[in-house]
Formats: sequence, structure tokens, C-alpha cells
Amino acid sequence: MSYLQAIVMGILQGITELFPVSSLGHGVLIPALLGWNNLVGSQTKSESFFLAFLVGLHLGTAVALLVYYRRIWGRLTGGLITSVRDRQIKTPMERLAWLIIVGTIPVGLVGLIFEHKLRVQFAKPLSAAIFLIINGFILAGGELLRRRSLSQAAKAKHRHRRGRVDGGFKRLADLPLTRGVAIGSAQILALFAGISRSGVTMVAGISSGLDHEDAAQFSFLLATPVILLAGLYKIPDLLGPNGAGVRMQCLVGSIFAGVAAFLSVKFLVRWFETRNLWPFALYCFALGTLGVIRFG
Repeated sequence: MSYLQAIVMGILQGITELFPVSSLGHGVLIPALLGWNNLVGSQTKSESFFLAFLVGLHLGTAVALLVYYRRIWGRLTGGLITSVRDRQIKTPMERLAWLIIVGTIPVGLVGLIFEHKLRVQFAKPLSAAIFLIINGFILAGGELLRRRSLSQAAKAKHRHRRGRVDGGFKRLADLPLTRGVAIGSAQILALFAGISRSGVTMVAGISSGLDHEDAAQFSFLLATPVILLAGLYKIPDLLGPNGAGVRMQCLVGSIFAGVAAFLSVKFLVRWFETRNLWPFALYCFALGTLGVIRFG
């Protein structure tokens, strides 16, 4: 792997991990579209330097998310300690900390068991293109569901409904822990190349009554421990035979991934204050269709 390839893949990973368009799907499709056969040929092998490299890039993205949300993570840590000490959940930060914990457990368990098998089986350009189209339908479905919810909220505007705020949306701090499990479990779908982790969790959040802004923030907070642990889990691979010849490239790529991720989350936080998922759904349809035509 050249350093140019490492830099391009790092930037791509940092952006697409947070944009709801699937980082793994792009990690499979883009090298194939660019004709980088040295990377494409290793994707479906049971022991792949490229898959180890891609997951290693997650460390850069996770660090960027930790830095961006450093104040929130500090308050979450304090809230978790307080809730354990008092054996009850009283404050919004305490609830949010536990929402993240219970939301991370399902994908962590499934990932440990099936992650490697799914990556090897579906890390193919055609499969990634098909799942990218499916991801577009998921995003579009989330927006249609939101439109329906807004319509229903408008009809019931004259009634006060506990736990609802302007526009009929729920507050993130009001979500029950069971909804945290459901939203977090949506991340399991991102084990398929082409399905976006941030996309499916945002849609799950929207379906739970959150607005775009809260759904996006919860998605990024949920993703942080998963991305960090995925990167740490692959360190032995990078230090072993799979990492031979790509360790420095992975380090360089991770730096670029971290910078790209920091800028991406900063952009997306502002984007979802006033905008929605439709542009990303259309992008997934376009790139997925191009991939199906090219590799079908």
C-alpha cells in the first residue's frame, strides 16, 4: 500500500464514518472504482492486511470524536460514577451515560462473534453497492417516518403530551433505557459493508421520536466506544503478520482520518440543526447504482 492510498483512504474513512453513507462500503467500493487492485484483491481474504488497515483507521476517528465531545464525555463520566454510587439515575447526564452503555452492548457482542465472517463474506464491490442502495432506502424511510410523525404531532398540537417538546419531538434525556438498547442495536446492521452506522442509528433515533439534532448527537456518542474498541481490537492484527508493510501507512492514514472526522462532525452538527437525511439518501442511491452497473 502506498502512502497516497493510505492518505486517501484515511480521509475517506474519517468522512464516511460519520456521514450516513457507510465507511466500510466506501472502503470496498472506492478502491475498486479507482482500480487499486492491490487493495481490492485482499478484501475477501480471511487474513487481510487491508481490512486490518481499515479498522485501524477507526482509532483516528474515535480520537477525533473524543476530542470534539470532550466536555460531554467528562460530564458523562461524572454522571456514571454518581449514578453507580447512588444506585439510581437522577440527572440527564446519568441517563445519557447509561443509554450509551446499554446501546453499545448488543453491537459489541454481535461484532465479536460475527464481524470477521461478515467482513470477509460481504467485502465485495457488488455486495457493497447493493447494501449502499439499501442504506439509501433506510435513510429515505427515516425521513418519511419523520414526516408522518410531524403530521400526527400537528394534529395533536392542542394537547399537552408528557415528554414531548416543540414540534412533537422527544428529548434525548427522556428516552427510556429500552429505547437506548433498540437504537444501539441498529448498529449491528453496519457490520454489512454499505450500511452506515451513523445512518441507521439516526433513523432509529428519529423513529424513537428524536429530532435530527438529538438523533445525530446520540449517534456520534454511541459510535465513539464502538469505533474505539474496534480499532483497539485490530491492533494485534496490525502488530502481527497482517500489519507487515502497512503499519506506518495506517498511522499516517489514522492522522488524516482523525482530522477529517473532526471537521465532519463539526459540519454535521450544524447541518442537522436545520437539514435532513435526504441528500445522503440520494447520494447512496447514486453511488450504489453506479457500483451495481460497474460490478454487476
